[in-house]
Amino acid sequence: MIDPAALPSRISDIVRIQAARSPQAPALAEGGQLWTYAELERETDRYAGLLRALGVRPGDRVMLVSENCMAQVALLFAIASLDAWSVNVNARLSGGELAAIRAHSTPRRVLYTTAASNDALAHARCDGAAACGELMAGPLDPAALPEPVSPGGAQVAALVYTTGTTGQPKGVMLTHANLLFVAATSSLLRGLQPSDHASGVLPISHVYGLSSVMLGTLYAGACLHLMPRFSAEALLAQIRAGELSIVQGVPAMYARLLALAGGEPVRSRLRFCYAGGSPLDPALKREVERVFGLPLHNGYGLTESGPTVSQTRLDAPRGDTAVGHPIPGVEVRIDAATGELWVRGPNVMTGYYRDPAQTSATLRPGGWLATGDVATRGEDGALFIAGRLKELIIRSGFNVYPLEVETALNSHPAVLQSAVVGRPLAGGEEEVVAFVEKAEEVDAAALQDWLRARLAPYKRPSRIVFMDALPAAPSGKILKRRLTV
Repeated sequence: MIDPAALPSRISDIVRIQAARSPQAPALAEGGQLWTYAELERETDRYAGLLRALGVRPGDRVMLVSENCMAQVALLFAIASLDAWSVNVNARLSGGELAAIRAHSTPRRVLYTTAASNDALAHARCDGAAACGELMAGPLDPAALPEPVSPGGAQVAALVYTTGTTGQPKGVMLTHANLLFVAATSSLLRGLQPSDHASGVLPISHVYGLSSVMLGTLYAGACLHLMPRFSAEALLAQIRAGELSIVQGVPAMYARLLALAGGEPVRSRLRFCYAGGSPLDPALKREVERVFGLPLHNGYGLTESGPTVSQTRLDAPRGDTAVGHPIPGVEVRIDAATGELWVRGPNVMTGYYRDPAQTSATLRPGGWLATGDVATRGEDGALFIAGRLKELIIRSGFNVYPLEVETALNSHPAVLQSAVVGRPLAGGEEEVVAFVEKAEEVDAAALQDWLRARLAPYKRPSRIVFMDALPAAPSGKILKRRLTV
C-alpha cells in the first residue's frame, strides 16, 4: 500500500528522482527518437525557462493543445515545476470545443505542439500564435489571474476537462497528491520495473493516459513509447517486433487489434495487458486472451478519481466482468437507495473548477465522491459496474441498463462495438435504440434473433441503427450524446 505522506510533493519530482537514480536509462521513445531520464530532465528545465520568459507564474493556467509527444510530456512536467496548472487538451477537438475550455479556464498562455500534430498547427494558426522554437505560443492574456498556491501535494497540478457521455465538459481539479498516488499505486499493482517498455498510445490529455499510463510508467523508471494517436497497424507491429512488454488501452482499441490480427495468435514479449476507460465485453476479453496468450486485466475509474478506483490483480486474473477490488487506500460504498457507487481516498479530486454547485452535488459529506455509476459487489468484494445512473432507460415500468444490452450485442461475432440509448416516446415512455458498428456483414433481424435468447423482451432494442463508426472521444470513449436518429 502506498503511503501518501511518503510521496514527492510535485509530479515533476518524478523526473528529478529518476534522472538522479538512472540518468542514462530510457524514458521516452517516439518515432525512432529516444530520450534518457537525464535528457527528459534537461528538456523539462529548458521548457520551464521558456514558460517563465512567456510570463507564466505560479497559479496560472497553461493550456496545452497537443497530441502524444515528447515535448508534451516535458511541458507538463515544466508547468508543474512552476506551480502552474496544466490544461492539457487534445488537438483533435474542434475549434468550438477548444474555445469553450479556454473561456472557462482563462489560461495565461496557450501552447501548441505543432511539430507533432497537424491539428495543433491548424488551431495555432487560427489563434494567431507565434513560433516559439518547435512550439507555437498564443498571446499572453493579461487579465488571467493566478490561483493561490497550496503547500505540499495539495496544489492543483492539472485541470482535466471531462468528455462525458452527456452534457457539457467540466474542469476537474486534480492535485499533485491525487496524480502521484494513482501513478505510484498503478506502478506497484502492475509490477512495473525499470526494464519495462510500455505503450503510450492512450491520449495523455485524458486522465487515464496522464496518470495511470504516463506518470505510472515514469514513476517506475520504465520507458514509455509514445504514439500521437492510435493506429492498430502501428501498435500491432510494435507488439510483434517485441518492442513492448506492457499494453494498456480501451476495449475498442483491443477490438481493432483483434480484427487486424485476423484471429491468429500474436507472438510477443508482452507480460501484461490491461483494459480500462469503458466497459469490457466478456467475449472481447476471452478473444484477446486467446490471441495474445495473456490475461486481460480490467479496472474501473473516472476523471474525478484520478482515475483509478479498482483493478484486477496480477496474481489473481479473473474470468468474469468484475473490475477488480478497490486499490489499496481507496474505500468504496454502495448507496442503498440507488445502487450508486461512492468512493473515498487520496485519489479524489478537490472539485470542479468554478462550479461550486456541481462540486457540492458530487462531493458528499465525509469526503465521498458520488460516481454516478451503479455497482454491485461480488462475494469476494470485487466490484461489478451495471451502468450509469443517468443512462438508465425506463421501459414499460422496467429498468433497462444500456451496458447489459451492449454486452449482449457485442457478444455477436459480427459486432465490433455498440452503444445503447433511450429515446423518449409519447406518454413518458422510452424506447431502447441500439447503434452498432459492424465487424462483418449482419442485418438487424439476425441481431434480434441473437438477442431473443439472451435478453428479456423489454430489454431488446426497438430499433437497431448501423453506423460506419461510432462517435468517440480521442480516449476511445463512445460519445452517446452525438448519437441521433
